[in-house]
Amino acid sequence: MSTGRPLPAFSEELAEAANIPIWREALFTAELLLLYCSPAYWGFGVPQGDGSAVVLIPGFLKGDGYLGQLHSWLTRIGYRPYFSGIAQNAECPNLLIESALRDNVTRAYRENGRKVHLVGHSLGGVIARAIAAQQPDAVASVITLASPFRGTVAHPFILSAAEEVRKRILQENGPKVLPTCYTGHCTCEFVDALRHELPSSVMETAVYTRSDGIVDWRYCKTEDPALDFEVPGTHLGLVFNSAAYSIIATRLKAAQAL
Repeated sequence: MSTGRPLPAFSEELAEAANIPIWREALFTAELLLLYCSPAYWGFGVPQGDGSAVVLIPGFLKGDGYLGQLHSWLTRIGYRPYFSGIAQNAECPNLLIESALRDNVTRAYRENGRKVHLVGHSLGGVIARAIAAQQPDAVASVITLASPFRGTVAHPFILSAAEEVRKRILQENGPKVLPTCYTGHCTCEFVDALRHELPSSVMETAVYTRSDGIVDWRYCKTEDPALDFEVPGTHLGLVFNSAAYSIIATRLKAAQAL
């Protein structure tokens, strides 16, 4: 649960390049292979769920498909997971929330009769925090996996890709988006939500890795030791990381008691 201490503000500056070794991300395949050998993945040694809904949100340029292992595992340990409905996370986050995510969270809430949990990877975690700020009555907890919710400080290759996405968003959506869309300067509801601490009713968890080759791991933390959890691994591999799975199970269980 939120501590009431002000969260370090989301950066309103333009995205910054980080000098980080992106080559490490090739090791994510090892995390996937090791996951299948982990007892936690098969439901052993981790807290079991209570049937609550968990909405999964994919990262930048990704769709729901690569979250399949996480979805199956959540079902196996007793939760009711939902995919986001995002085919590719390469759209204005504000439009994504308005077009699909808000309705999906509301549907999960109504079908289960209780607050839902949000688990987001990378940009998906940033979006999850915004949704929780906008719909606190429907959200019990937010778990972010390598999500730079305190500012966009990433490898130059990622920033270049994001700029291309931004140009396409402006071209295709025209007046439906602001000129500063996909930057920290935007004044839309999505960015505004990131500038505020989450309500005390929403339990927070931030999982990060110092070996992150995509974003600066220091921007993936709340700076509250009770909420921040470090694991070994890669940025891409956190959705296949057995240590991250154990943390997710433990934190979801803790959220049940609130």
